[in-house]
Amino acid sequence: MASGKSWAIRTTAAVVALAASAGCVSGTAGDGARDPAAGRTPAPSASPSPAGPPGPPGVLPGRGEVGRIPRPSDGLPPVISSIPTRRKVVFLTIDDGWEQDPGFLAQVRKRRIPITAFVTRDAVEARGAADPTAQGGRFLGAGKWNYVRDLRDAGAVIENHTLTHPNLPTLGYERQKAEICGTSRLIRKHTGGPPTLFRPPFGNQNTLTRKAAKACGIDALLLWTATVQPGGKIAYQVPDKRLRPGDVLLLHFRPGLSRDFRILVNKIKRRGFLLGNLHAYLKAATR
Repeated sequence: MASGKSWAIRTTAAVVALAASAGCVSGTAGDGARDPAAGRTPAPSASPSPAGPPGPPGVLPGRGEVGRIPRPSDGLPPVISSIPTRRKVVFLTIDDGWEQDPGFLAQVRKRRIPITAFVTRDAVEARGAADPTAQGGRFLGAGKWNYVRDLRDAGAVIENHTLTHPNLPTLGYERQKAEICGTSRLIRKHTGGPPTLFRPPFGNQNTLTRKAAKACGIDALLLWTATVQPGGKIAYQVPDKRLRPGDVLLLHFRPGLSRDFRILVNKIKRRGFLLGNLHAYLKAATR
């Protein structure tokens, strides 16, 4: 695990996603219906973000609020699914990068919503066949890395989700390392900063994954505790089907993202939860 300094660097930057989509995660489906497909049209070029309030977006942890996530005895990056806190705060993450919806970007910017984006090269660059849940979108690959930079400028943190979205445990060490390190280099090239978090595709990982991630400068592997389905519906992984303090929610860049994201954020707030600054909480939990 890298030192606390690495977390501090990420937190002071503009700061901010097992079962949602067939192409990215597997598991129980949510309670929403799929969006109707819309005709694909190019996205307008996003203009530079106006200056916003100082500091990173999202709720920051209070003194002594966050429990400790122990460092693994093997010295490799930990695998984290939730943040140990009793405060009613949850964390928003979003995977892949296929559907580059300007309405989603506008919400993140205008409302200063903390979000962490785990991007895949093939999705951002719209290489090959799109994930089945992303097909039919209006903004599929519309902005590519310019869109990712716009998200960064709006306050999102850009993290690593591999080049091609493979099932990593089926690969050897060198191929896993190539997937992770290659994405880290691209993110540094296009956004100016290296990622420190990694989300394995489908949530699947093994010891070789953690070794490769460490070699690529990754501090932790981040999974999730609930997924967000079309219509902003939350698919829980706990029997009582409710949000819990410290939950990490997983979304995807899919058709209808702008509408679904608005529904989701409003739902979370109606239930009395705050949106947390993930990197600040991770720093507090791993220092």
